[in-house]
Amino acid sequence: MADANMTPQPSPAVQQLLRRHRFRVVELLPWIAAIAVFYLFPGYRLLATQVLVLILFALSVDLIVGYAGIVTLGHTAYFGTGAYAAALLARPEWQETLWNVGAQPLVGIAAGTVAGALLGLISGWIILRTRELTLLMLTLALTFLLHELAKDIDGLTGTLITGGFDGINFTMNPILGIFEFDPIFYSTNYWYAFAVLVVGFLIVRTIVNSPFGATLVGIRENVRRMHAVGSPVQRRMLMVYVISCAIAGLAGAVWVQVQDNVTIAVYEFELAGAILIMVILGGTGRLYGAFIGVLVYMILENLTETVLGTDPPYWELVVGGALVLTVLFAPRGLLGIGEDVSTMLGRKRR
Repeated sequence: MADANMTPQPSPAVQQLLRRHRFRVVELLPWIAAIAVFYLFPGYRLLATQVLVLILFALSVDLIVGYAGIVTLGHTAYFGTGAYAAALLARPEWQETLWNVGAQPLVGIAAGTVAGALLGLISGWIILRTRELTLLMLTLALTFLLHELAKDIDGLTGTLITGGFDGINFTMNPILGIFEFDPIFYSTNYWYAFAVLVVGFLIVRTIVNSPFGATLVGIRENVRRMHAVGSPVQRRMLMVYVISCAIAGLAGAVWVQVQDNVTIAVYEFELAGAILIMVILGGTGRLYGAFIGVLVYMILENLTETVLGTDPPYWELVVGGALVLTVLFAPRGLLGIGEDVSTMLGRKRR
């Protein structure tokens, strides 16, 4: 007779899901490194803060490119929209109307996230009905459209809204009324970006390790087969697109908050291309590939400018060379090389 007090064992499917979500010790390394950078390189905190925000942005791109197979060249549309949403709320001349609520950092990132999600829902409903080159061009066209709108809307409306090329300068209130942003040493700014990245990463990690994430990989690998098994492909693609756009909007909001200004640069094509290069360098469809890709890209950019000291700097040539080598010899990205080496060493030990 079975023991009545015996705890029921979870089903194999639940056990597999739990294994997917379980954290491994090696996953702590990027976070330990991020904490160490704050103390070891105090002179680079602004750059390190930008790296943290770009990692979050890269995660949003990898979610649709690496997992769902939706290639985009215009994700700065949502990054920039989130940035302007947070910045417009924090404009000094609007604070009286907003009862000083708009300059609250948490309100700003909430506004940026919602703005990115709404734009993603509206544009994604149209864009995702197309495929391949048409889809790519539509994402690019949306970015160019918003860039021109941000640049010229003041002249069209006769009202100072985006500030054109000069952008908007503002001052954020202390986080939770306690932690003030530091424009000199970037201490609070760094930990603020770090905390938002942790939350965003956990959201993305939960999604890709869930059954929903498994269906995204299925759509990427064989969309016809997913249609054949009855999966609501279009709905799933729109859902992940909106989530990705929301995270991009969140990253944009944090990007401008830690720097106290926003310009039309948040909509530029160069940033859209750069973030895609970062994802490819690190390895698409690999969570920590975004960490490696952004870090390598930013180090190459800054190191080349410092070492060469040329005018103009030729860091784009160096990054382009690194991208070509990665595509030719490491199609799974730099993280893929690490995975291959780890597998090889494991076989040797056995």
